Amino acid sequence: MKNTQSQIVDVDRLEEVLSEPTGRVLEMFSRTDSDLIILGIGGKMGPTLGRMAVRAMEQVGSNRKVIGVSRFSDPAMRERLESWGIKTIAGDLLDDKFVNTLPKTELMVYMAGMKFGATGNESLTWAMNTLLPARACQRYKDSRIAAFSTGNVYGLVPVASGGSLEGDSLNPCGEYAMSCLGRERTLEYYCKTNQTKLSILRLNYACELRYGVLVDIASKIWRNESIDLGMPMANVIWQRDANAMALLSLMDADVPPYLLNIAGPEQLSVKKIAMRLGGLLHKDVVFSGEEGFEAILSNGQMGHRRYGYPTLSIDELMIHISDWIQRDGDLLGKPTKYELRSGKF
Repeated sequence: MKNTQSQIVDVDRLEEVLSEPTGRVLEMFSRTDSDLIILGIGGKMGPTLGRMAVRAMEQVGSNRKVIGVSRFSDPAMRERLESWGIKTIAGDLLDDKFVNTLPKTELMVYMAGMKFGATGNESLTWAMNTLLPARACQRYKDSRIAAFSTGNVYGLVPVASGGSLEGDSLNPCGEYAMSCLGRERTLEYYCKTNQTKLSILRLNYACELRYGVLVDIASKIWRNESIDLGMPMANVIWQRDANAMALLSLMDADVPPYLLNIAGPEQLSVKKIAMRLGGLLHKDVVFSGEEGFEAILSNGQMGHRRYGYPTLSIDELMIHISDWIQRDGDLLGKPTKYELRSGKF
């Protein structure tokens, strides 16, 4: 994909770009004869991930379908997914009777979970992040499953470490991260018990033009707010690349689980990217706090070797984001809260 600012002028074009299948995704679906179900498709990544799968199936001549499951509290979201060729099913995934009515498929992407609002609502957080995956694994014990987790399960690591690797020990901070480790352990249990082929995806952090770490920083600069340096570094990956890696991981799902960091190739200095965004936005940047020596960082090199290097560089992404914000493009209003060191979301 040739990247120019003029290519992403509105939400329709943005979602088209985010859902464009990579060559490897096309190859995978040319060798796969199965429907794909996505549980929790209604989040930030789910819609374009599902659309990427639909487009890949269409381009390789497959007559298989993509099924998206969510509560769909926003009817417009459901209509949009249907217009893209995604069959939607609305319901509560915490309801056993509903889960048991879902169609069986050979491929399943698990995206359901709870992060924001976890503090003060801990019981629901644990139910969403541990009970729900157990029910999904029981229903789809004969499927290949790619399940989303988070890099937060690693905990803080020294900024000079190069980021956490898939085999590193886990040290989650806060109930959200602990419940995500609980989700991983639940998935792992059913993987081993039922011999269900599974990949666990530790994402850290997907970004497009409407949300993500870079959007959070750029928006604060645009509003003349200070940038907190307490979390001195972060990972960022273009959402199209994260979508592709998640789908491709289905073919590597295994027993015991295949672990994969989905992260950008660089450990980004918050201060440096803020200065770059400030220049692109023609704004002065104000900082607060002191740069710490630890951060939530993942090393994504294994995924890049396996599935290919990200298609959009961080600098190109910052150019797109600054242009989008200056043109008053739509934002999701869902900050990542990457800067929180307490683990309380």
